Amino acid sequence: MATLHTIVPKEGIPSLRFPKEPVELSDETRKEIHLRMEQALRLGSAEHGKCRILFEDDEGLKAVETTIWAFDAQVIVLKYGLTIPVSRVVGIEFPS
Repeated sequence: MATLHTIVPKEGIPSLRFPKEPVELSDETRKEIHLRMEQALRLGSAEHGKCRILFEDDEGLKAVETTIWAFDAQVIVLKYGLTIPVSRVVGIEFPS
């Protein structure tokens, strides 16, 4: 079953509101997201490759297709210094 989400342009991220509470995910899923963030960072650095970041803001599930420039325990950093809280990320996908 496909997950329904709204695609947002990265330029629209600053207007989104992110709750402080983390999305409820298993430890296993959090580890998988972390590994995929590392993979997306390498892909973006080496080939300027994009990934799809799935996340939840205060309105529901959203996705953005972009390059990850950096990340730490709190945020994923995108072009122009835009950020998405890691605690609100539910998945990272790569084009097939």
